[in-house]
Amino acid sequence: MEAAAQACDRPPQWVENGETPDAPEAITPQVLAELAYNQVRLPSVEVSLAPQGAAKVNLPTWAWLDSERFQEVSVTASLDVGGLHIEATTTATPVSLGLEPGTPDARTHPGSGECPIDADGSIGRPYTAGQADREPPCGVTYLRASGESGYDLHATVTWDISWTGTGGAGGDLPEGTFGGEQTVVVQEIQSVNR
Repeated sequence: MEAAAQACDRPPQWVENGETPDAPEAITPQVLAELAYNQVRLPSVEVSLAPQGAAKVNLPTWAWLDSERFQEVSVTASLDVGGLHIEATTTATPVSLGLEPGTPDARTHPGSGECPIDADGSIGRPYTAGQADREPPCGVTYLRASGESGYDLHATVTWDISWTGTGGAGGDLPEGTFGGEQTVVVQEIQSVNR
């Protein structure tokens, strides 16, 4: 709590039910929403990549997120004082996956590097056998081999964050972007010509 709220050097202020007090230290649904925002725990970002093993130069690497792990996450904060109940629920919803290949010698799919969420809640699509020559809905095509150290693929998930609270209050909070890095080894395909 803020020091000013603890000072108790002003007389109580009475307001009608459902109205917001005109006092900077007052606890409102928005204050509770911001407290809940600080408690939202999002899953770590590790992108599934295929084909498995080392990526190949000039062949697309498909990328996707496990839709079971990347769903809405909500936290509710509430306050009960003398029969008065105030609460707010903050909800984070995944909206896109951003890919940065770790080298300028690569192309992202789509070209923007931002893979949007699909209607079914998935981001990207798992690779299946026989799709090596197709362009993935989400992925990277590396144009040069990486050597043993590999490239650092940086993947970030953007979350849209909103809140609803007592008395029909609600609104948006700053979106969050959280990510991680994975090492991708890229090899050239060796072929023998006769």
